[in-house]
Amino acid sequence: MIAHLINTDVGNRGVLRVYLDYRRESPNFLHNSAKIFLNNYGRTLVVTGFPIPPAMKAETDGPPGALAIVKAVEALGGRAEILTYPEVRKALEPFRPGFVDDPAVENYSLVVAVETPGRAKDGSYYSMSGLEITRKTFDRIILEAKKLGVPTIGIGDGGNEAGMGKIRDLVEKHVPHGERIASTVETDGLILSAVSNWGAYGLIAQASLEFGKNLLSRWDERAVVETVSSLGLIDGVTKTQTPTVDGISLEVHERIVELLNALVDERLR
Repeated sequence: MIAHLINTDVGNRGVLRVYLDYRRESPNFLHNSAKIFLNNYGRTLVVTGFPIPPAMKAETDGPPGALAIVKAVEALGGRAEILTYPEVRKALEPFRPGFVDDPAVENYSLVVAVETPGRAKDGSYYSMSGLEITRKTFDRIILEAKKLGVPTIGIGDGGNEAGMGKIRDLVEKHVPHGERIASTVETDGLILSAVSNWGAYGLIAQASLEFGKNLLSRWDERAVVETVSSLGLIDGVTKTQTPTVDGISLEVHERIVELLNALVDERLR
C-alpha cells in the first residue's frame, strides 16, 4: 500500500509505467530498502540537491525528504549528516540538521541519495527535459560507497537520479528522453516514487512498520516546504520560488504525509 501511495502520478510525469514494471520485477523494493536502512542507520550520510537548468538553482524536491531521513535516524538513536549545495544548506539550517562538506565515505555505515543527479551513459547529467546540468554533482559519493562496501539507498522519481541506474532499462523504455537522461549509477536499495520527497517519507513509513514505532508522526510538511521555498529553493517543474514541489500544490503533499501516517498508525495499533 505504501509503495502504491508514493507512486501516485499526480503530476502525470510517466513514472506510473516505470513503477508497474519495477514492482513486477522487485515486489519487495520498499521492504528491501527499509531493511538496509534499519540495519545500517547508525552513521548515515544523506546526499541531496538537484540543480534545475538554466539557472542551476536547487529545487524543493529532495531536501525535505533528506531532512525527514535525518530526523528518523536521530529518532532511532543514530547520527546523520547532509551533503548538499550551499543554497540547500541555507534553506535547511532553520531545522538544524548536521551538514558535511567533504565527507570521508569510509566513516559512514549508510549512504542515502535523495533526488540528486546521476551521470548518464555519456558521462553528463541531465534534467527531465534533457537539458544538461553544468553544476557540481555528488554521485561520486555513491560510487565510492559502492567500492568501499558501504550500503547505499537511492530515491528518485524521474530516472536521472543517482540510484536509478538499477532500473535504467525501464527508464529508457518509459520515460521521455530516457535514452539520453537515464542514470547509470546504481544503489543497493532503490525507491521509486512519483515525487522524491514521497519516496523518502515512504522509506520512513515502511521502516516504522518494521521497527514498530511511527518515525514520521511529527513531520510538518507545510512548515518545511514553506521554509525552504522562502529561503531560495525553487519548484523543479515551474522553476518558480513558490511553496510547491514538482508543480504539485502543498495541500496534496500534506495529504500524502497524512495518509502515510494514518496507514502506519493503523498497522501499529
